[in-house]
Amino acid sequence: MRLGPDITRIAALLGEPARANMLAALMGGQALTAGELAREAGITAQTASGHLAKLEAGGLLVRRRQGRHSYFALAGEEVAEAMEQLLVLAGREGHLRTRPGPRDPALRRARVCYDHLAGDAGVAMLEALVATGRIADHDGALALTEEGRRFAAAFGLDLSARGRRPLCKACLDWSVRRSHLAGVMGQALLARIYALGWARRLDGTRVVQFSAPGEAAFARTFRPI
Repeated sequence: MRLGPDITRIAALLGEPARANMLAALMGGQALTAGELAREAGITAQTASGHLAKLEAGGLLVRRRQGRHSYFALAGEEVAEAMEQLLVLAGREGHLRTRPGPRDPALRRARVCYDHLAGDAGVAMLEALVATGRIADHDGALALTEEGRRFAAAFGLDLSARGRRPLCKACLDWSVRRSHLAGVMGQALLARIYALGWARRLDGTRVVQFSAPGEAAFARTFRPI
């Protein structure tokens, strides 16, 4: 008998296309109804109900009830990160969709990965934070430096609501194949970008769209030395 966690049950849940599509739809961190997830997966509501029950029982989804409605969300940031890594692997091995969607360039430019910034913009932001000495990168293990704490305070970041979540964490980006910033600071940075009006999330998508002034301000703030 082999020891350690059994990945086959999780792999079986992820291996069904409809379930994988529903999980991918939730990677933006928003909770969706069963009907919305059924449309994302291209299946009937009855079929979606069975898939959602399996994903919930497998610990990949959580159900939130609000009035007469049930909303589904990823069970945690680690589920989103696992999905992101599978996207990296699928892309590396050439398992791509034959017809990319119209939002693919925008997704590659800037998107939400659970609750932090991903895509070209997210990778550039982390690389700038490392280059300016605000984050130390020890072979992929990220740590906020004293210079980084001063920057966070000056930029108006709230890093207090940490709990057991890491302050800084590298998340390998599926479209760039380099890391973007997750963890408490990654979430706080994206929230601050929204609050400053530099960018907004397009309704019903994971796309983060920067305004022209926001793009310029982002480039000034997160530029390498």
